[in-house]
Amino acid sequence: MKGKETILVNEFINGVLDPEDVMLGPVKDGGHIVANTTPGCWGPMITPCLRGGHEVTKPVHVEGAEVGDAIAVKIESIRVTSIATASGHDQPVEGRFNGDPFVAPKCPNCGTVNPDTKIEGIGQEAIRCAECGEDITPFRFTNAYTMTFNDGKQVGITLNQQGAEKIVHDGKHYMSTPENSVQNPIVTFAPHDIVGAIARLRPFLGQLGTTPARPMPDSHNAGDFGSFLVGAPHDYTLTKEELEDRTDGHMDINRVREGAVHICPVKVPGGGIYLGDMHAMQGDGEIAGHTTDVSGIVTLKVEVLKGLTIDGPILLPVEEDLPYLAKPITASERKQAEQLAAEWGMEKQLEESLPLSFIGTGENLNAATDNGMERAAKLLEMSVPEVMNRATITGSIEIGRHPGVVTVTFLVPVERIKKLKLEKYVAEQYA
Repeated sequence: MKGKETILVNEFINGVLDPEDVMLGPVKDGGHIVANTTPGCWGPMITPCLRGGHEVTKPVHVEGAEVGDAIAVKIESIRVTSIATASGHDQPVEGRFNGDPFVAPKCPNCGTVNPDTKIEGIGQEAIRCAECGEDITPFRFTNAYTMTFNDGKQVGITLNQQGAEKIVHDGKHYMSTPENSVQNPIVTFAPHDIVGAIARLRPFLGQLGTTPARPMPDSHNAGDFGSFLVGAPHDYTLTKEELEDRTDGHMDINRVREGAVHICPVKVPGGGIYLGDMHAMQGDGEIAGHTTDVSGIVTLKVEVLKGLTIDGPILLPVEEDLPYLAKPITASERKQAEQLAAEWGMEKQLEESLPLSFIGTGENLNAATDNGMERAAKLLEMSVPEVMNRATITGSIEIGRHPGVVTVTFLVPVERIKKLKLEKYVAEQYA
């Protein structure tokens, strides 16, 4: 089938990214994906029929993308459509899952695994097993809030009990849940532990990437959550070696926002671009484990990078999101450096450099940092100690998600960027 200029996406997976499933598309190389995304973590977490902890879009085949290539994804726009949402810190409920509450919820009464549910009333006991009527929620809040946004989607405020309970009665409307989504609206819980807090909106995608080389729950397509699959007692158990087939699409890095360019590895034919888990705002680390999950409309432009074999994603954030030391050298700074070099007889030895940000994931932040540095060293043909030095004096290590997603960002010699045929993207991003 010939690739289309634009693919409109409003279909979602059952929580498992499976390379054997039929993809949407194809979209042509240089074409666009426009998606209406569902809220991420909490809604799927209280919807046990979903097997992955999230409800991301059905993957899209990109014309010409082959295993060993990469796909540059330009985030052209992100628009929040939700009027309100709810979120907070979680605690799994023992006895209601088989090894992993995100992947294998079960009814504590009738024992049905991944059962359908119904909603009865409001609050944390409202999600009931469709088979026997038992309270089945595999997660509860320890501290949580309901937040609503102004029409301009610039600020949000956390509501009191009266406001939170008003939203419950039309939860899907307030969350703008897409028609093909099956998740229960998390506003059903009506949390209101924090009242009157004001927050700025800066929406981004917690999930954006390519399909892994083997079936994997969507929220576990990363080194930290993926480590829960190693030796797990459910259908999606993996070995440590099999986890290497992941593509790290679940990042929760708040710099994956409008204007950024995200370069993804291709590990299955067509790549299989998927997205979701949009958040209205989040500080580095997502330290509560969750933030404001929202619906939204996203426009992406995709371009195939032939022969660029990468193990994990590379991010080109918008310039204002770069660490201070990794921002491109300005003309004034360059002139000062040239004057200093002349004093030392080094006029022809100054580097031309531009920033790159390598994603690293692992079971903890130390492992994620090692992973990010190793990926950078391998691709740039440097030693890991050189990456360490460059990230120290011309960059930074930043937490994407606690416990195990980081970005390793530093100024890279342009000659290395040219060798990778990435100069076009990096130069355009930081012109």
